[in-house]
Amino acid sequence: MRNHAARRVDKLDRRIAELGALGEPEGQRRRRRGNSRIHRRGTANQPRVRKKKRRRENHRQRNARNRHVESKARLHAYRLVAMATQRKLSIDPTVRTEFGRRLRSWYRRNARDLPWRRTRSPYEVLVSELMLQQTQVSRVVTRYGEFLGEFPTLADVARAKSARVTEAWEGLGYYARARNLHRLAVEVTAGGREPDRQLPEDPAALRALPGIGAYTAGAVASFAYERRAALVDTNVARVLRRVFAPSIDAKTTKGQRRLWQIAESILPRTGRSTWTHNQAIMELGALVCTARVAHCDRCPVRSVCRSAKPAARRPT
Repeated sequence: MRNHAARRVDKLDRRIAELGALGEPEGQRRRRRGNSRIHRRGTANQPRVRKKKRRRENHRQRNARNRHVESKARLHAYRLVAMATQRKLSIDPTVRTEFGRRLRSWYRRNARDLPWRRTRSPYEVLVSELMLQQTQVSRVVTRYGEFLGEFPTLADVARAKSARVTEAWEGLGYYARARNLHRLAVEVTAGGREPDRQLPEDPAALRALPGIGAYTAGAVASFAYERRAALVDTNVARVLRRVFAPSIDAKTTKGQRRLWQIAESILPRTGRSTWTHNQAIMELGALVCTARVAHCDRCPVRSVCRSAKPAARRPT
């Protein structure tokens, strides 16, 4: 009704304009007529445009509400999974205490006398950890002393050419480790101009340096600064999986994350005990709980191990 009245008014206005413009040229009259036609069409379509806008707005709000509900449901599901995982990974305090006690006692009696275990120098610990990556201990023992003889400090590494550091690394393989060590030394000591600067003791700060991952950061923090820091390498991952969680797939990201959670949950209370604990669990994986054969008959933690052979599960 309202649109019909509007059209009638427009028609009368147009007629009056035409009567008043009889003396105008034909072209001007046509332009005036065309403009009024456009105006009429826009006026008639306004309610339809508003209706479309309302529909789009309602649709947008409905989608926003749906996304909010979905996100809340997803967050709730994640929380349930996290709670279930936490319950699954929880270790009985008695088992944790017994595991640590037996492990450290065994290490004190059976630990190998390795040169990097006699130092608390962050630089020397770092060199040993980089060399031991993907390299046999017997080969590292000799080259470790030779490398430190040529580069006694981190500043000496920074002042040398990268090619010279790589040459001194010859025979150990994986030369990217030598190049990363040189980059790290340059960054920490400002190219050797600040020789008194040391590696940071916080694992997070260590990880920000070139060539240092989660394991190396934990190793330097624990073995050099006696920080209460967890570490997981191949040997540690194998021991943790066999003892506490045989169903974990250590090759997946999820499995690695769970193993790190276990490693952190079984740490002793003090940094000094953590030094022994971390050395011991690595030694156990290298000498007893090996990749090829699990020597359960001489394992110190077989009484609490979930993967131990039945005949081996007896108190030591």
